[in-house]
Amino acid sequence: MAVAQQGKIKSKLPRAIPYIIGNEAAERFSFYGMQSILSVFLVTHFYNPAANPALVTESEARANELVHLFASLAYFTPLIGGIMADWFFGKYKVILTVSIVYTFGHLVLAMFSENLNMFTVGLVIVACCAGAVKSCVSANVGDQFDKSNEHLLSKIYGWFYFTINTGSLLATYIIPIIYRDYGPEWAFGVPGILMFIATVVFWLGRKKYVKVPPTGIKRQNFVTISAFAIQKAFSRKPGQKVWDAVAEKFTPQSIDGTKAVYRVLKVFAFTPIFWALWYQCLSEWVLQATKLDLTLFGDTKLEASQVSFVNPLFLVTMIPVFTYGIYPFFKKIGINPTPLRKIGAGLVVVGIGYSIVAMLESRLESGDQPSIWWQILAYWMLSASEILVSITCLEYAYTQSPPSMKSTMSALYLLGISLGNYFVSLVNGNIANKGFFSQFTGSAYYWLFVKILAAFIILYLLVSKSIKEKSYVLSESEPG
Repeated sequence: MAVAQQGKIKSKLPRAIPYIIGNEAAERFSFYGMQSILSVFLVTHFYNPAANPALVTESEARANELVHLFASLAYFTPLIGGIMADWFFGKYKVILTVSIVYTFGHLVLAMFSENLNMFTVGLVIVACCAGAVKSCVSANVGDQFDKSNEHLLSKIYGWFYFTINTGSLLATYIIPIIYRDYGPEWAFGVPGILMFIATVVFWLGRKKYVKVPPTGIKRQNFVTISAFAIQKAFSRKPGQKVWDAVAEKFTPQSIDGTKAVYRVLKVFAFTPIFWALWYQCLSEWVLQATKLDLTLFGDTKLEASQVSFVNPLFLVTMIPVFTYGIYPFFKKIGINPTPLRKIGAGLVVVGIGYSIVAMLESRLESGDQPSIWWQILAYWMLSASEILVSITCLEYAYTQSPPSMKSTMSALYLLGISLGNYFVSLVNGNIANKGFFSQFTGSAYYWLFVKILAAFIILYLLVSKSIKEKSYVLSESEPG
């Protein structure tokens, strides 16, 4: 990409964007396609194949535990991938190399769908590779922009999310049908084929990327500066401020970057509870759907594993509405939809959606068989909350972090998803083992999470007022 003239504003997209988005769409098809059937597959093939009513609660809790442990690992490893990309190898090499291993992981799932131990090995491979790639991809999108076209960044992140959810939509609708008609071997094999395609598409764009080189392990990084600041908090001169003491050893730029990371982490500290609720649409909600009336219209019925396809369907239709309708409307009437306001609104909306599902569970407990349309309504709220929180955080992680920390900051955001999933896995493991949380079953299980969310919303309202924002965007650059 040629260097833009100083001050010239460009409206043309970087040439690498189609390859990045095409790769991500296929990769998301593979990931969400496999995950859409995972809960039902684990219950029916491993934990309760005889459909024993006495084992329903335990088997579903075991399945939920493994699904959320898988998700937790998938969203923890971005931290490792981000460090590998930022410090050692660069984003391009990490994405390409890990994608090859990722494809092998899908192959293991397809080959060992009747062996729980080997199937779990496949899950570990897929989770680690999906995570290692994930932190690099969204940051790689941002790297393709400079000061001349940064005004397009917000909309491109929206369209980036729009495109990958198209892949997710197709996967969550098609893979359950393949699972029903052709069995788990093909249901887990087809996502592997898509992951292979994703790898090839990414490789084809190799000469068009802006490749930001790795920074190496620098002495003045976030970890070393933070450690030194903690030390100085107890050993600084009388009356001296901590950051003034830190400035005796580190540069103003590195200190400013460290402060930026802490500003971002103040926001991301509230994402684990959001994802603890959201991610259960791929586990607990799927199992709930098996007990609902799955009729859509007339004789048209959904598979329980298919219902989650409405999430990406809502996303691809609602993202343009938010981007070109809702956000401009609020700005026009004098209410600026800042990232902090979007995230706060998203926390409230996901709570409303989860409350709908909690009430739906109460009806199941009373002996009713409610229509799947009630859960679809909850998915609509869930999708709106995802637009408000997830897209905003992707952009926030990139624009509010210094250049040497962009992939790592994306990984720290994803770490919040990991923590949320890990909490859900702990709760379900405790239920399966008849521990403290075993008293929270049925609708009480759902209301437990709603109450925890409410406490976090109150805390967010108090903390967000003190958070200041500062944008860090790469200067104009050429592909390397």
